[in-house]
Amino acid sequence: MAFPNSLLLAVLFSFLSLLPSAQSRLSTEYYNKTCPQFHNVMQRIIADKQLGAPTTAAAILRVFFHDCFVNGCDASLLIASNAFNKSELAADINLSLAGDAFDLIVRAKTALELECPGVVSCSDILAVSARDLVVMVGGPFYKVRLGRKDSKESDPSIVESNIPKTTTPMSKILALFAAKGFSAEEMVALTGAHTIGFSHCKEFANRIFNFSKTSEYDPAYNPVFAQGLRKLCANYTKSPEMSAFNDVFTPGKFDNMYFKNLQRGLGLLLSDQAMLTDNTTRPFVDLFAANQTAFFDTFARSMEKLSLYKIKRNREGEVRRRCDQFNTLQT
Repeated sequence: MAFPNSLLLAVLFSFLSLLPSAQSRLSTEYYNKTCPQFHNVMQRIIADKQLGAPTTAAAILRVFFHDCFVNGCDASLLIASNAFNKSELAADINLSLAGDAFDLIVRAKTALELECPGVVSCSDILAVSARDLVVMVGGPFYKVRLGRKDSKESDPSIVESNIPKTTTPMSKILALFAAKGFSAEEMVALTGAHTIGFSHCKEFANRIFNFSKTSEYDPAYNPVFAQGLRKLCANYTKSPEMSAFNDVFTPGKFDNMYFKNLQRGLGLLLSDQAMLTDNTTRPFVDLFAANQTAFFDTFARSMEKLSLYKIKRNREGEVRRRCDQFNTLQT
């Protein structure tokens, strides 16, 4: 039995409507036609910023993680609070995020708005910045697919339950990652980003001052390291900006030294050291300490996976004109 042409056309259009449009699909070539200079602009801005402020790489990685882990990689963390609403930035755990990261985003967005107005999303800028800076400081390259849209909301009330603290038990950290689809191996690899950057003394002060009735500092620390930290952070309550490198040996290089440090009692944060004592995570700490290639491969795969977590597409989001403001005032 032959179908009328009109019926065939109706079926065909119904089928096509179910397929994702080219605009909704993420691709490494997403901006090739709409903003062909995208990668050149990003590389120039990123290089200039990192060379001028070497802590930018670690700062961007932390902002990227705090953004993605709350409600997806949607630049909701970049929104500034206003007189009507508080944003994710107002959450306590985000108050210590370094300004260099936000400065880089502003510089990149400004340059891209001049090059191709209203085209490149802030969430794509953040994702590419994280990848390019990891590579710039010696880490692995991984694909970043593009085409994310920026969130239309930023809720500080959902931050605390989604970001692990330095004192969070390892069992809860593993459960938090698992709820978002990440294995223990991926969690350990992503935490390896601590191989660069620093932490403020207040984040580990409970490990170096009045630790217990029998010890001034956590005995898991290397004794010489603990005494050095006690001296460094002696006045941290008066000078809250006091900090220590997460990796005391190669703080500006992305490598596997962080994991080697854990084995030597040089893990700065309690949550870092806990990975060495937990039966689930220790095998991966030992693996990555012994094999940098294994660490890099797992980190790259995990970062690519994280960069796609709960992204916004098409009408789910927008391309902001400014990364710190929604296009429409939220009241």
